[in-house]
Amino acid sequence: MSTHLKEVLAETIRNYNAKGWSPATSTNYSFVDDNDTIWVSKSGIDKAQFTSNDFLEIDASGNPLDKTNEAKPSAETLIHCAIYELFPETKIILHSHSIYPVLLSGVAGIKVTFQGYEIQKGFEGVTSHEAVLQIPIFENTQNMEELKTVLLENKNKINYHSFLIQKHGTYAWGRTLFEAKRHLETLEYLCQCEWEIRKS
Repeated sequence: MSTHLKEVLAETIRNYNAKGWSPATSTNYSFVDDNDTIWVSKSGIDKAQFTSNDFLEIDASGNPLDKTNEAKPSAETLIHCAIYELFPETKIILHSHSIYPVLLSGVAGIKVTFQGYEIQKGFEGVTSHEAVLQIPIFENTQNMEELKTVLLENKNKINYHSFLIQKHGTYAWGRTLFEAKRHLETLEYLCQCEWEIRKS
């Protein structure tokens, strides 16, 4: 599983770079293999050139398992560790720096609310456009230990397999790559709609 998943996830990362969601060396991605080992994207890799070799094995605390490898895991690896701890069924985590969630998260406060959009049903468990969805926005920080603690303390606010970090980007996840992409792309679309409505 891990070899194939590395390849298709690497392709997804390159596609997101082409869409402008993962510019330069930004963003980070991870998955859990059949042995429950976490693989996370290396730090400092050009996402336009990302390959299946650009993942590192880590433990549940974010430490690389291969001590001989000079490559480093993403600086935001602890965010991934927190998500896996909070939602153990998660197998894939995606991250985006696309412009609309970044802009919206800068003006929306501590959450953004969506209602009435048909695409809301892209989130697992949402069956109607009439549902009121609240996506939390967490304050950006370079202190990953602090951010991990904030995430663990706010599990009850994270209800749709995703959250935003203020002026930073989006995290979304799922049990499969398809599900994780569906959650990320649903939130991306909703953020663009909401931003366009607010500025009009």
